[in-house]
Amino acid sequence: MLIVTHASSSYDARFSSKRGVDEAVRFARDRGMPVIFLQDDTPERFYFMEDCAPDYKVYSEGGEFSFPLPVSHVYVVGGHLELCLLATLNDILLAWSRQAPANRTITFFMDGIYSNGHSVEPDDPFYDDFQRFMGVIMYGRPQGEHWPKLNLLETMGVIIKEEGELAYLSKILPRYDRTLSDYRVELQLNDSVVKVLQAAPGWHPPTVRFQFLDSAQRYNSVH
Repeated sequence: MLIVTHASSSYDARFSSKRGVDEAVRFARDRGMPVIFLQDDTPERFYFMEDCAPDYKVYSEGGEFSFPLPVSHVYVVGGHLELCLLATLNDILLAWSRQAPANRTITFFMDGIYSNGHSVEPDDPFYDDFQRFMGVIMYGRPQGEHWPKLNLLETMGVIIKEEGELAYLSKILPRYDRTLSDYRVELQLNDSVVKVLQAAPGWHPPTVRFQFLDSAQRYNSVH
């Protein structure tokens, strides 16, 4: 299924994630996947999805949810990477922890996820480049939480080096070590080598893979 969290200009005033969200919904429709919108009490006019008729629309104040998750593969877009999307991800893992162990995947379409770069720290080698980029997109705009957002793919473009990209993505993941401590946990960026973040005992332990793809549109074009 596809879960779209808080795709609203109240939080992403630049519409940095809009095209990515729209392409992800189109991707899901083409494959017959259920599409779920998580929305809060933000006025409807601020939600910017082109497709306004999801299979399910669920009220979610902070990205949390409590509905059953009887699937092994969830695609995610929308959502403030460090806040409401993180809450969605934590609840995905929590739902899976209550089910029989199995191999599972969360796929992130990076151009459909917005962020304020809170996880970029001064000792990161790309910190100065990130600050310059944010200065450009914020030029002349009012301060506050609405405008200073970029999508996750743009963040990857600032980091550039794959080693740094993987390190950053590892840092922004939900706390799988608490929720799925007996799972093998993997990270993959597009077609890069799979990176093991958490080992698990046994020959074939249940595995959760966090898969980051540039965009649904690009994935569609090569598959």
